[in-house]
Amino acid sequence: MATEDPQQRPDEEARARRWPFLLRRLHGLSGVVPVGVFLVAHLATNARALWGHDAFEAAARATEATPHRTLLEGVLVLAPLAFHAVYGVVIALGSRPNVGTYPTNRNWMYVAQRLTGFVALAFVLWHLGQYWLPHARGEITADDLYPALCADLSSTVDGVPLQAFAYLLGVGAATFHLANGLWGASVSWGLVVSARAQRQAATAFGIFGLALFALGANTAVYFATGTRVALLGEPPPRALAGSAE
Repeated sequence: MATEDPQQRPDEEARARRWPFLLRRLHGLSGVVPVGVFLVAHLATNARALWGHDAFEAAARATEATPHRTLLEGVLVLAPLAFHAVYGVVIALGSRPNVGTYPTNRNWMYVAQRLTGFVALAFVLWHLGQYWLPHARGEITADDLYPALCADLSSTVDGVPLQAFAYLLGVGAATFHLANGLWGASVSWGLVVSARAQRQAATAFGIFGLALFALGANTAVYFATGTRVALLGEPPPRALAGSAE
């Protein structure tokens, strides 16, 4: 009868602990690169609308002209996003928040990170179905995006601009999730160790998140109303769906 190697069980236990650790590290990394980088670039590209129809259309055409754009977006953005989202749901469902017992700022941020993750995921799926998939299938082109966004975000239901509010909520959730996730990654990766360094990092990432939200919210408000919130100078004329500048 074979005897169990006493070294085998510790090795198996070490491997069992290593996989969750590696998956969490990969989950955090995928949230920063490429998903986080793409979020910043996407909001910056959409913000070209604040300088008018022509500026937005030029940016959209430049993106559309990228060789193998759909394939690259699928491999470099959607695949990491899918992993980050699926494993993030696994982590969130397995978490045990204790804000009721220990209502500290860090515990509240822990809960907010998971809640905003679910909201951001719902927003991204809706946004992909509304614009990315039709664009990838050739049903709409770069020239159609500006009037479509103006029409959709300015539309109302019983006088309430539901889509515009949904965009503000989605952008807010995504930017908070990124900024707070960057702070969490900087701590877990040992980039900031002392309490003072962690507070400074929280301030820096908080400012970054607010600036990113302001950019995205400003763009959404402009598409919905034709008004720029935080830029100097006269707003450019806005072309609505079916109209010319």
